Amino acid sequence: CAPPDIVVWPQAVGQVQELAALCHRCRVPMVPFGTGTGLEGGVNAVQGGVCFDLSRMDAIAELSLEDFSVTVEPGVTRKALNKHLRGTGLWFPVGTVGMRGV
Repeated sequence: CAPPDIVVWPQAVGQVQELAALCHRCRVPMVPFGTGTGLEGGVNAVQGGVCFDLSRMDAIAELSLEDFSVTVEPGVTRKALNKHLRGTGLWFPVGTVGMRGV
């Protein structure tokens, strides 16, 4: 495990954009972190850098029952999404791909 040099907790898309632009200008690696449910080790900061902890960006932006799609921020968990979907007849099962973030 290689920890990042710093962790930031942006709470809006604009903050992510500003931080990403700063990292890009300074050539500092960026490591995104959503909800921590991934098993692939993508949060490993092998070259240090800034970890963008996006767990506080947990809004559900749009739900379309007609085409079974939902637009979420990266910190939305499956459990929170299913709570939001309760009463619609829909649910988001484990192992589903295609969650579209904002």
